[in-house]
Amino acid sequence: MKEDIRSRLSDSVEAALHLADGNLLISLPGPDAPEGFDEEMSFSQSFACEEHNFSIGELAPRMFSFNNPMGACEHCAGIGEMRVINPDKVIPDKSLSLADGAVVVNGFKSLEDSTWSRPIFDAIGEKYGFTLKTPIEDYSEKALHALLWGTGNETFTITRSFDTRVQNTSMKWEGLIHKITERMNWEKSDYYDQFVDDTPCPKCKGRRLNPAVLAVTVNGKNIDEFCSQSVSDALAFVNTLDGVLTETELQIAGEILKEIRARLGFLVNVGLEYLTLSRRAGTLSGGEAQRIRLATQIGSSLMGVLYILDEPSIGLHQRDNHKLIETLQNLRDVGNSVIVVEHDEETMLSSDYIVDIGPGAGIHGGQIVAQGTPEEIMANPDSITGCYLSGRKCIPLPKERRPGNGKTLRVVGAKENNLKNLTVDFPLGLFLCVTGVSGSGKSSLVNTILYRSLAKNLNRAIAYPGKHTRIEGLEALDKVIQIDQSPIGRTPRSNPATYTGLFTDIRNLFAQTIEAKKRAYTAGRFSFNIKGGRCEACEGDGVKCIEMHFLPDVYVTCDVCKGKRYNHDTLACTYKGKNISDVLEMSVEEGLQFFSNLPRLANKLQTLYDVGLGYIKIGQSSTTLSGGEAQRIKLATELSRRATGRTVYILDEPTTGLHAADVAKLIEVLQRLVDAGNSVIVIEHNLDMIKTADYIIDLGPEGGDGGGTIVATGTPEDIAANPVSYTGQYLKPLLERDAARAKTSAAKIQTEPEQNPET
Repeated sequence: MKEDIRSRLSDSVEAALHLADGNLLISLPGPDAPEGFDEEMSFSQSFACEEHNFSIGELAPRMFSFNNPMGACEHCAGIGEMRVINPDKVIPDKSLSLADGAVVVNGFKSLEDSTWSRPIFDAIGEKYGFTLKTPIEDYSEKALHALLWGTGNETFTITRSFDTRVQNTSMKWEGLIHKITERMNWEKSDYYDQFVDDTPCPKCKGRRLNPAVLAVTVNGKNIDEFCSQSVSDALAFVNTLDGVLTETELQIAGEILKEIRARLGFLVNVGLEYLTLSRRAGTLSGGEAQRIRLATQIGSSLMGVLYILDEPSIGLHQRDNHKLIETLQNLRDVGNSVIVVEHDEETMLSSDYIVDIGPGAGIHGGQIVAQGTPEEIMANPDSITGCYLSGRKCIPLPKERRPGNGKTLRVVGAKENNLKNLTVDFPLGLFLCVTGVSGSGKSSLVNTILYRSLAKNLNRAIAYPGKHTRIEGLEALDKVIQIDQSPIGRTPRSNPATYTGLFTDIRNLFAQTIEAKKRAYTAGRFSFNIKGGRCEACEGDGVKCIEMHFLPDVYVTCDVCKGKRYNHDTLACTYKGKNISDVLEMSVEEGLQFFSNLPRLANKLQTLYDVGLGYIKIGQSSTTLSGGEAQRIKLATELSRRATGRTVYILDEPTTGLHAADVAKLIEVLQRLVDAGNSVIVIEHNLDMIKTADYIIDLGPEGGDGGGTIVATGTPEDIAANPVSYTGQYLKPLLERDAARAKTSAAKIQTEPEQNPET
């Protein structure tokens, strides 16, 4: 080898790379082939793959983000989904014809009289063998495809008549789906959202990244495969890398892996190990989102910070609750202050200091009842919270469990999300709880499959149930009602009186007063939603909205009616010395006494009082009501209706935001619905509500992929006796404690007459 070979070789390599755009091929002579070459070596200055003839630029972190153009899929811009019109939502009932309104989209509902679309469908039908009167289910496959997706390049002659002339138009039919999509894109209206499905991008298959990025792997997994794992599985994968990476690679990745482990560990500590890292933010519950923000704060390692959390235990099973409490205590221990608004018993008992506000709700609250350590609160006789913490007050067990009416609602082949082809029986005529750890499949089973199926079949609603084979036992029911914590209205006009129907009776009452009859006022005069009796300055709102553009709108009291909503003439009509504005300002308690001699009004007010809402105003704006208050107003509305005994009520964690005293009232209301012969199905983590159920379906055993199976079914006592059920493990000591209290109370009642003969 010549001495200057290194410099000559490097010059040759540089020249070759320059001439060949960064590519280099070296042919090496073999020992047995003096006249030829038997080995070739290729080199590239780019990140390239010879086998697939594929090259990418220098790797950078931004390339692995679907929010960056360098990493995002070009077809879907990193969204991972495409918005497409679903034919089954456009034509939900295939037994109808086009003339009968099979197409439920505006503009295509009534084709019989439509001068624009009828000739088109007449021409297509003549070609493919259907008429406007033919039910959709009787269309041939070819005809249905032509109707929905178009007829390709085939041209039709459309004849339209206009008063004195006839017009023939030659046109191509691109399909009903294409026409609706065009309208949706042009009008930009939310109306079309109900007909849209989000389907995976056909190019990236929902992975949101381009092929170059997905080709990069760590220990056989690309970034999408890693993020599609649950938090617990991702943590296990990261922990295995220490034994896979070389010493040099570990030096490079060591600090990165340490940070990833810590952040995944924070998510596990707040009970979110079942979530996948790629889970969309819009699909998270409020409690999950709050705990993710909490995990982010833990990772910041700040000190001297005041953290304020509003019910972080929402949606959390008792098994995971202690993890959350430990996390909050760790935040405190590193030098921070943590203030938590909470009703959870375990959280309160684990705190250092409690401020108890009350003594009642609404106008009966607003005072500091007690403050101090949990022990001091429990010792305070004035604190309702302390009474429940100490056991002086408790929610009692029912005297007996209902056997049901012998009928069963059965879900067969439930496969939505993580449900593993379940067949689940829901006995009817019972108070039934669906339990399980967070992410075990409760909402998928009850809300996505059961409720939507019942709403579609019983209520004739346009609903799209989750994956399942069939529902059996529908003939035993006549309707389904879902009672959630969503607002009863979103404007100042909505209030408990309007929602429950109470306002109609109040307006009719005022229309019967002497002054109203003198002035020939009807019930409509006393509505603040129509012109005539309302204050026109605020249009019956009682407040005026001042738009702040980039800030939230501000509402100020109307300076004309002073918030009374009505004009002077309407307010001149009184009943028992009160005008209609005065009545709307009454609390439910006051109204109950005021209308005590009017059974129709008194009964509706009584139901509001029975659900613990005696303190709210009859005309209180819906925008000022909490989720729990809105839910109880809905329950009161149902209670005031005549029971059919064939209704299913579905509630998802109704105890959210409720104190133990309010939970007791809620349970009483739900039990009344069941006593009327109805069925109540509740998704719940609150043990006080679970223990009062007649029947429990416990899902699990874990969350995410580890869930989706039935762990146990039966009475609360049956669940408590099952060692596999996490719910049963926490339910068992509670049942034993309540049973012991019941025996002690019974013994005390028996002995008291003997000790006090005069009693």
